[in-house]
Amino acid sequence: MPHFVIHCSQNILNKKTPNEIIQRVYDTAEASGLFEVGDIKVRINPFEYYTIGNTRDDFMHIFANIMEGRSILEKSELSKRIVSELTSMLPEVPIISINIRDFEKATYCNKSMVG
Repeated sequence: MPHFVIHCSQNILNKKTPNEIIQRVYDTAEASGLFEVGDIKVRINPFEYYTIGNTRDDFMHIFANIMEGRSILEKSELSKRIVSELTSMLPEVPIISINIRDFEKATYCNKSMVG
């Protein structure tokens, strides 16, 4: 925890490498001080087939899934930092966005928690 899943147009990977994008999101999440360093997970899924308002404009959206317990202000600041960092990295991309969703502690489970 947390998981940052990046959806983007395939063309973005011609501008920056997947590792550069992943590292920027990771570094920004780490710098927030909201998470344990070893817990941050970032993945990227490029899309070849999509439409944005019936166009082929480039896009990037990050789905952030984090454990409940952070304030609205903390989540808002994290969103703004990540979008700001990606905008500075990819200023020509017209759509860069993020949403943050909370996991419930009561319903979360991973391999180490069973058996």
